[in-house]
Amino acid sequence: MLKLSSMTLLRNAFLLTVIFYLSLIPKSGLAQKDDQRETIQKFGTALQIIDYAYVDSVDAPKLVENAIIAVLKELDPHSAYISKEDIERVNEPLEGSFEGIGVTFQLFSDTILVVAPVPGGPSDKLGIIAGDKIVKIDGEIATGKDINNKFVMDRLRGKKGTIVNVSIKRAGKKKLIDFDIVRDKIPLNSIDATYMVAPKIGYIKLTRFSKTSMDEFRESVTELKKEGMKDMILDLRGNSGGYLNIAVNLSDEFLSEGKLIVYTEGLRIPKEEFFATSKGSLEDGKVVVLINEASASASEIVSGAVQDWDRGLVVGRRSFGKGLVQRPYRLPDGSVIRLTTARYHTPTGRCIQKPYEDGVDEYYKDFKNRLDHGELVNADSIDFPDSLRYFTPNGRIVYGGGGIMPDVFIPIDSARFSDYYIDLIRKGVFNEFTMSYLDKNRKKMLKKYPSLDEFIAGFVVDDEMYADFLATAKESEVTRSDEDKYYYPEKDLKTQIKALMARNLWDVNAYFEVINELDDELIIAVELLEDGSMFSDLELD
Repeated sequence: MLKLSSMTLLRNAFLLTVIFYLSLIPKSGLAQKDDQRETIQKFGTALQIIDYAYVDSVDAPKLVENAIIAVLKELDPHSAYISKEDIERVNEPLEGSFEGIGVTFQLFSDTILVVAPVPGGPSDKLGIIAGDKIVKIDGEIATGKDINNKFVMDRLRGKKGTIVNVSIKRAGKKKLIDFDIVRDKIPLNSIDATYMVAPKIGYIKLTRFSKTSMDEFRESVTELKKEGMKDMILDLRGNSGGYLNIAVNLSDEFLSEGKLIVYTEGLRIPKEEFFATSKGSLEDGKVVVLINEASASASEIVSGAVQDWDRGLVVGRRSFGKGLVQRPYRLPDGSVIRLTTARYHTPTGRCIQKPYEDGVDEYYKDFKNRLDHGELVNADSIDFPDSLRYFTPNGRIVYGGGGIMPDVFIPIDSARFSDYYIDLIRKGVFNEFTMSYLDKNRKKMLKKYPSLDEFIAGFVVDDEMYADFLATAKESEVTRSDEDKYYYPEKDLKTQIKALMARNLWDVNAYFEVINELDDELIIAVELLEDGSMFSDLELD
């Protein structure tokens, strides 16, 4: 019996797969189909020659993977190859859950420190608490310089229903505490913060558009309305996108029935339009959407729809400009090609996607190019040609050419780029100081401040604590110049410390309630809503 080599089997599988996709091309493309078939045969012949004549043995699967990756890189920045092993990891943030023990952790002094158990998760139900240190996993020592995030993930995550034993060191207890934890589905929340930022003004920070986002969003809206919300700030800064249908559903909350939200169109994909329904719960009240240079894809669909229909104000800086639609195609070995098949367009017809003719590498240098060009600090540095002008129903001018240009521009906070602040973050000084402090004082703190409101009102980073922080920074070889004091003053550093304390005593929502005191973009959004004159002048709905 003839035995085929692995290279030949891969070549045949590859050819069959591509021929199947070519069969999807309409009859009008027959001439192009013949050219592509010839190209495929050329590729197959090259693989045969390598298999027959190459001087050394070849890792055939890796060779084909690299070829596919190289081909996709020539197409656009967002078409991608995902190996069979990576599919679950890549999809996890959008699925809205993973399987594990349900803790948020940090590596602190070569130890796995529990920042907080996920409420209702398996660890929470067993009584594992913030501040616990995981020192053994299934009998294996889990401390030391070799412990990293991969070590933790590989051992604590696992299939639902499986059991992992952890040994916990808890402050005030001499002996280790052993827990047998039954792994379960753990939710990945897409909303980081929900709270009333001012009387009648609710604030929601959405970090991704996942399967669970609409359920989370509606719960947040219900909660805020109970607290008296009339107007809303939707924070999409840093939100890189997610599912199209979630972006459509979220936009629908703000728009009245029948209004176009977005449409997609490609060479072989017919135009598809998505419209608002009568189900929106936020069609009344003023709206501000916060965006920045890292807001992409689904974030741009929402902000574009709000802006194009004169529904609210978009505040911040020009968004990323990712307006390409990817569709997954499965390959014979279980891997996937996410291929760009269409482009997103806003209701006025603007194409969200920014240019990428200069190649993928240059495409991802866009942030640096914007910074060098001055766009992130001065809106006047952005020059839009007349050909990119579009008009809203109220006659307002909005611009295409890639990304969503805000109605109100706010320059980037230059303190983010000071060497001192970057070194404090990079060397983990903030985390080391707050974790060390809470390791010794957690019980005392929670007794003195049993609620977040009491903590915000009463806790102060005093001079003694601040001196200890600076000493911790100095031990990590991070020193402060007079220029650093200007770019990142003492008040801001103290607020950052307080915010991290709040996060580690309660949750990430508490962090934002404190740190947002320093957020100029949010402060301006609140002022715009409270004043209301810009909404009236622009006749925003």
